[in-house]
Amino acid sequence: MERKIMNEDLIYNAVGRLVPSEINGELVVPFMGVGKYRPEGTKHASVIPTNADYPADGNKQVASLKEALVKAGLKDGMTISTHHHFRDGDLVANMVFDVVKELGVKDIRWYPSASFPCHAHLIPYLEDGTISHIEGSMNGPLGRFCSEGKMKKTAVLRSHGGRYQAVQDGEVKIDIAVIGAACADPFGNANGLNGPSASGLLGFALADSQYADKVVVVTDNMVPFPCVPWQIQGNYVDYTVEVEKIGIPEKIVSGTTQITKSPDRLLIAEMTAKFCEATGIIRDGFSFQAGAGGTALSIGIYFGEIMRRKGIKARFARGGSNKYLVEMLEEGLVEYILDGQTFDLEGVRSMRDNPNHTWTSPFTSYNYHSKGNFAGLVDVVILGATEVDVNFNANVVTHSDGRLLHGLGGWQNCLFSKTVILPVPLFRDRIPVIVDEVTTLCGPGELIDVIATERGIAINPLRKDLIEKAKDSGLPIRTIEELKEEAERICGKPKKPVFTDKIIAAIKWVDGTVIDVVRQVEEKKTEN
Repeated sequence: MERKIMNEDLIYNAVGRLVPSEINGELVVPFMGVGKYRPEGTKHASVIPTNADYPADGNKQVASLKEALVKAGLKDGMTISTHHHFRDGDLVANMVFDVVKELGVKDIRWYPSASFPCHAHLIPYLEDGTISHIEGSMNGPLGRFCSEGKMKKTAVLRSHGGRYQAVQDGEVKIDIAVIGAACADPFGNANGLNGPSASGLLGFALADSQYADKVVVVTDNMVPFPCVPWQIQGNYVDYTVEVEKIGIPEKIVSGTTQITKSPDRLLIAEMTAKFCEATGIIRDGFSFQAGAGGTALSIGIYFGEIMRRKGIKARFARGGSNKYLVEMLEEGLVEYILDGQTFDLEGVRSMRDNPNHTWTSPFTSYNYHSKGNFAGLVDVVILGATEVDVNFNANVVTHSDGRLLHGLGGWQNCLFSKTVILPVPLFRDRIPVIVDEVTTLCGPGELIDVIATERGIAINPLRKDLIEKAKDSGLPIRTIEELKEEAERICGKPKKPVFTDKIIAAIKWVDGTVIDVVRQVEEKKTEN
């Protein structure tokens, strides 16, 4: 990447990336290497409440979201959090900031678990200073807005587990958490399973409910106490609000749960599944996790075919759940789904009705500052990437043009699984995916085991066991350098993006350290 470094406060971290020692006026720790940073101190705790301040009859319902925010003490400079279980169908975050704007409150740090194109509604509030910046994954228009250097302060991107870690550790103090729930009672017990806006579980809002100073539950399906089952406990909740509609459940699919029809992508999926069979990863009682993209879904289908042929089943699958994973559960190919995010309405139904479809949270699944999490228990995880380099480092947030258009999700957290496979095309839009150096380093290569493309499979040299098992498989095993060279023969060597010196976003690692930054893209000058 072409750029000039002028800031003396930048330091090299353990992967050789120049990162700031301070972000938005707060000191940060540079990435020190996988497992090298050891936190000190105690967990953050909110102010101790007393029952004397809450209604004896348990009815915390107020008339409007505006009243709830005013009662919660909304003022300039606060941090407001929301969650993204409705994905591109979310209406709650937009409602919240409509109220913030109406009240004339400024300089709010927005702390979403993720944002989506539906939140382009908030761009005017970023422009006029209602929202100072976003600390959370940005997909689409908000990421583009940030890439153009228009956000007042530096954005911060964290993984799902990193977000929980940041709240738990007190790195981010949430003043007001707003939780959209498909079903709730006036006391504040809530779930995402029942009602016209059912979205599945509410795990991404768990840390918010536990650690925020004030918690507001918003629902379009208020039921008499008790709301059962409760995924959010009313004992954490200050106010409840009923509104006309909180989300568009059909849009939680967000285009991510359609099996690919691309011949190249299907070939990648088939080769990936065959690799897992040849190396003994697919065996009776194994576990797996696949993302929600079209290629990853196809790999799950191929897994099912292999399992039927071998007469075996998986002990559990980690989700994002979708209709294909639900079908495997109901067929008996999978004993349990441990669900972190529900990607379609079949997933919602299964979670509601099937006791073997269990909800999890970023704490149980991913939090690196805990006494162990589920990530390391998964035998194989299938993930995507926008770029991979010859050292197996991977990028998931920026494109080859340097623009920040995606979030981290649980991607970084999943890298701690026993085998990590990135099935990616050799090139997209005539631009090679395998490069000398990734534009943005989101995951270190030492944790990424296999790159599967339509023209061959590269195994990380650190995984000598996989190299040995795959050598007689008949699969096209190649070095990553060979794959990169082939892509360049076909497409040419891509030009690197040009950046200004301005850091527009920081990428946190799972332990809260800074692994890389994103700089403002330098706009091309047009000649008159």
